[in-house]
Amino acid sequence: MIDHDVKIGPIRRCQVCGSDSLDPVIDLGHQPLCDSLLTAEQLDGPEPTFPLRLVRCPVCGLGQLDYAVDGSVVYHPAYPYRSGITREVVQHMEGLADFVVGLGVGAGAFAVDIGSNDGTLLGAIKRRGARVLGVEPTNIAQIARAAGVETVQSLFTEKLARDIVKEHGHADLLTATNMFAHMTMLGEVMRAAEALLRDGGAFVIEAHYLIEILRKGQYDSIYHEHLRSYSLKSLCMLFSMYDFTVVDAEVMDRYSGTLRLTARKGNGHAAQARVGELLDAEIRFGLFEPKIYRDFVDRVQRARADLLGLALDSWRRGLRLVGNSCPGRCSTLINYTGIDRSLMPYIYEQPTSLKLGMYLPGKHIPIVNNARLTEEKSDYVVLLAWHYAEPIMAELRGRGVKAKLVIPLPELRIVEP
Repeated sequence: MIDHDVKIGPIRRCQVCGSDSLDPVIDLGHQPLCDSLLTAEQLDGPEPTFPLRLVRCPVCGLGQLDYAVDGSVVYHPAYPYRSGITREVVQHMEGLADFVVGLGVGAGAFAVDIGSNDGTLLGAIKRRGARVLGVEPTNIAQIARAAGVETVQSLFTEKLARDIVKEHGHADLLTATNMFAHMTMLGEVMRAAEALLRDGGAFVIEAHYLIEILRKGQYDSIYHEHLRSYSLKSLCMLFSMYDFTVVDAEVMDRYSGTLRLTARKGNGHAAQARVGELLDAEIRFGLFEPKIYRDFVDRVQRARADLLGLALDSWRRGLRLVGNSCPGRCSTLINYTGIDRSLMPYIYEQPTSLKLGMYLPGKHIPIVNNARLTEEKSDYVVLLAWHYAEPIMAELRGRGVKAKLVIPLPELRIVEP
């Protein structure tokens, strides 16, 4: 059995199939942790950085980092992400709740969410009649509890799973949205899932899809939290090593390309035809060939040069360029591009964000309330949450923002007022 529990430090083998034939894809340099924002007092102190390199496994098609940071450092108690403050995320979670009801998880069922954050997904599932329990290691668990979602503040371990079964019974549903790529102890999570779910229970995960990362040059989706960028083949191999059968897979729009996978506890469950169709599509795309990765690097370098060129040109001409929204992924984009606060004096965030008053790691750009966008005239506003460009542009124009709006990826695009 392959050890899927990743050790802290350099990673020499594929995190799924164990192959030691890993090929380098891109080196984004030593970077800070994207969600370790700084206070004003911390700006004068040392700031740790870690290698940020993407490599690929030609055997199973997994993209992965070649260095792992201790999860207790990455997911510190003051971790600032909240899912419930972004309208598009809330809408997606409502859709996912409808999806799991279609799997038979309705009234009276028991659903558990790993990395449940502020309970947005579980709240939606609870409103559809299920019993719910969140597992969240950071202090965001307190926000979920205040919203009426029972939450255990802990990592998801095999021991915790068995304790949950003793208290609540086996789960009918286990979800892991946008965190299944994150944990170092992947084997521990898989064993815990086996212990928690009843026979035939559903395990639904969502994760950035490697093909869409490559297709759209999404280098900003590469950060230390994302230890793995999955292909469907790699996920099918992983689940086959445990007591699960992959029964469904589809690509969603979320984060500009998310793979939703459904597995059932136990062997021999029938799979929908689109699982095989998507596996075939990965081969046709060239996922297991080096060319597509060379094309990805070329696209990244062009996008990086274009955005930095715009920032430098704006500075030379005395124009004001600012950022809008501060998702974790923008830390990679800003630090790799090399834009500092002399080129981008502020990043504007929504007023309910836990990031307000903090500073972006690495480049130390202040994060301020986006109410100031309409008060302070800017020439360019860079949409750092570019994967939500359309609704953000509509919202900014509706508020009267007249600046040129900059969409940095997949290719730099400037939208005139």
